[in-house]
Amino acid sequence: MPATRYGMLVEFELVKRAQGGDAVAFKELVLAYRKRILGTIARLIGHPDDVEDVGQEVFLRLYFSLDQLRSPEVFEPWLYRLTVNAAYDYLRRQRRRNESRMADLSEQQVVKADALAGSKVGKEAEEQGRVKETVDALLRSVSEEDRILLTLKEVEGLSLKELEKVYHVNENAIKVRLFRARQRVLKSLGSGPKSSTKAKSS
Repeated sequence: MPATRYGMLVEFELVKRAQGGDAVAFKELVLAYRKRILGTIARLIGHPDDVEDVGQEVFLRLYFSLDQLRSPEVFEPWLYRLTVNAAYDYLRRQRRRNESRMADLSEQQVVKADALAGSKVGKEAEEQGRVKETVDALLRSVSEEDRILLTLKEVEGLSLKELEKVYHVNENAIKVRLFRARQRVLKSLGSGPKSSTKAKSS
């Protein structure tokens, strides 16, 4: 059965060899998926300087848990799951660090920090493309869970079936999660159905 049927970057046989402890096969897996996984991580965490570190964590987890993979056919969704988990862990660590730093600042320092951050964001927005900046801003406006789900679906292009395997829930549950995540994005824009109706009637 060819790997291309599932859109995989490698043949199933390579996954089986890596599962069997073949170091060369594992290295080939990493090389095949490295660019894709690093790109996904970059979109999920939003901190370019830390992408390589999170990527190394993903492939380290892959190495130590590859023998738990049920079959090569589900390798890619399983790898995405490892990537999502590593991104979640990173974001939680960052949030705890930020909360700790903010707790040590005086109110005046917090105001200054916010002003500097706002200025930096403004300059970056001018330098980057309008479409990418809009998408990034929208994804930043929602929760980590929503951002990761929408990134996997809308940016990475995962199908509902693939998302089922990543999240271990059925297709209907994925549809509901996507619907609610998109609604929250619209709400953050201030252009959801309710606000649009009010605008027309006023």
